[in-house]
Amino acid sequence: MRQSLLLCLVLSAGCAWDAGEGFAVLEPSVSAAYSPLPDRDAGGGYQQLASNFQVRLTTARMRLEYIELLGRTGGGGPTSFDPANPPPGYTLCHNGHCDREDGALVSYEEVEAELSGGASSASTVATLSVGDMDLLAPETFTPGCKPDCELPRTTLSNGRWAVTALRLEGTVRDALASPRFTGERPFRLELTPAGAQAEPVLELTGALDIPSDREHAPRVLLGLRLDVTPRVFDAVPWENTTPGTDGTVDLGHADNAEVRKVLLGELKELSPVVEVEREDR
Repeated sequence: MRQSLLLCLVLSAGCAWDAGEGFAVLEPSVSAAYSPLPDRDAGGGYQQLASNFQVRLTTARMRLEYIELLGRTGGGGPTSFDPANPPPGYTLCHNGHCDREDGALVSYEEVEAELSGGASSASTVATLSVGDMDLLAPETFTPGCKPDCELPRTTLSNGRWAVTALRLEGTVRDALASPRFTGERPFRLELTPAGAQAEPVLELTGALDIPSDREHAPRVLLGLRLDVTPRVFDAVPWENTTPGTDGTVDLGHADNAEVRKVLLGELKELSPVVEVEREDR
């Protein structure tokens, strides 16, 4: 009993948890929005682009099938090492390091690598299922976690967003005095996977640094947000687009493959915003 009390004084965050519980509990929220920029306002809902074209979006929807949260571990699984119960050869683990019996201070990462016999690796700790999102009428989703929102011993190091459907519609016009084409040109991009096991049409990644251990407050309020701005259209060579018979530029058509490639390349460079708050349970 005396030993348990002493451990609680040293590792106060760990005492918020009962034996057998996870190291942290995740409370995630997810949102995505298309955000026009005030300094690019060209009137009538249009946004000025670096190319001197102007774009107005009328539809922006995507299906965010899931977000994988990856954890950095020592190769023996997320629960390979519990600082509250030092592994053999160590007397006390706290503040990111362990006291080895020979007096050396060894970082958690080094201890995990030693236990696993190699360098640390990343594996999926939890998956968030989201669904259909309207970027022009954004809302905040509070997805559940699979297999669980109670996290094992790990450090969340990355989030991988899998977009399995994307639909963009709008119009583009040229702001030059001698326009590269006249009037407003409607465009659309609609991407959906073929088959249940198809690869996502778009994959985004965002760095995380969220320890799940006995050293930090256990309740993790994780806000994940994707901000899409008109900058994604800056590099698109709209002058090279080919309208269909109805006058609409179908970016999914083979005639516009190179233009589509540029746009998707810009979208893939987007990095989700991460906001983290930690509280005692």
